[in-house]
Amino acid sequence: MRANERKREMTMLKGNWSGFELEGKPDFEQSMQRIEAWYENQIIDRVPVRFHRHNAQFDHENSGGKTWPGLKERWFDTEYQVDSFRKSIEGKLFRGETFPIFDPNLGPDILQAFNGQELVYGEVTSWTHPVIDSAEDLSKIRLDQNNKYFRKIEEMTDCALQYAEGQYIVGYTDLHPGMDFVASWRGNDRVCMDFYLDPGLLKELIRLGTEGFQDIYDHFHSILSAAGQPSANWMGIPSAGKLHIPSNDFSALIGNELFDEYCLPILQKEVKPMDTNIFHLDGKGVANHLDSILSVPEIDAIQWVQGVGEDQPIMQWVPLFKKLQDAGMPVIADVAVDELEDFMAAVRPEGIFLWVGAESDEEEERILDRLLHWS
Repeated sequence: MRANERKREMTMLKGNWSGFELEGKPDFEQSMQRIEAWYENQIIDRVPVRFHRHNAQFDHENSGGKTWPGLKERWFDTEYQVDSFRKSIEGKLFRGETFPIFDPNLGPDILQAFNGQELVYGEVTSWTHPVIDSAEDLSKIRLDQNNKYFRKIEEMTDCALQYAEGQYIVGYTDLHPGMDFVASWRGNDRVCMDFYLDPGLLKELIRLGTEGFQDIYDHFHSILSAAGQPSANWMGIPSAGKLHIPSNDFSALIGNELFDEYCLPILQKEVKPMDTNIFHLDGKGVANHLDSILSVPEIDAIQWVQGVGEDQPIMQWVPLFKKLQDAGMPVIADVAVDELEDFMAAVRPEGIFLWVGAESDEEEERILDRLLHWS
């Protein structure tokens, strides 16, 4: 029995979902049972499948004629963000293991913003610019739960909860501690040099990039759990207990020795307080460290992101899926509709959670019926 299974036997929280109802998701309880079976590499009737459309949450074509002075004002418009989400789910039936989830969002660098960085806004994301040039700049990193970003995420959370009951789930915002936090403040190129030229500065940055994360997570988890919400986020997979999505996109730039010395201890610390951890494995560079990631017993599943261009189609990654299946590690596979049959023929269904960008209700229904016969 792998370490991951021993951990889940002791700590996995299976929810009692019988009283949790959503208008657009009448089969919520059954879908959650499929997901909980997936964590155990088991299948109830079919593999779980999430239907999605990339960046659908950033569609502003139906803004009702509302305008803003700039992109920041649109991102900060709490009522608009919540109302546009509510309109997007009106009358919609969520098939498969797809759920209506509102996650308060100001972009993937929000933890950095809580610590003093300024966000720059684009149409579908936001980002930061490195500002740490030397040890004298470390004082710029200071967690402030009263700053404009923290208060805005709280406001979005509270506003979304006012209308959520029976309609949708409210998740917590996207949090990236550790090396991605460090690289945001310092810059990828400088961090790569710091391993050799200034490891003392790097270790202090790592300390600052990890020490406040759990308090932030617990703050929002407490708000949501008190309101009767499951644990959910941008991943779109609700969970009982505390769900977290660890990641380390920066690690694509370094070798195994540096990963094990600097990054693995961060990951081990980050996942321990959580009940469920799905590692966001972003591309082949990060996959170079897969063996080290799999050594962490608290990792319960992997989300594989194969990238674009030469990293598609997904069939070239079949050996990776088989490796994860042989290790007993559940995995999320984002599969194009026209690749689905080939993928199903090459990979056994146990431990697979499909993400599929279906284009119509009819296509979703067809895929659901087909998955009942995947064996």
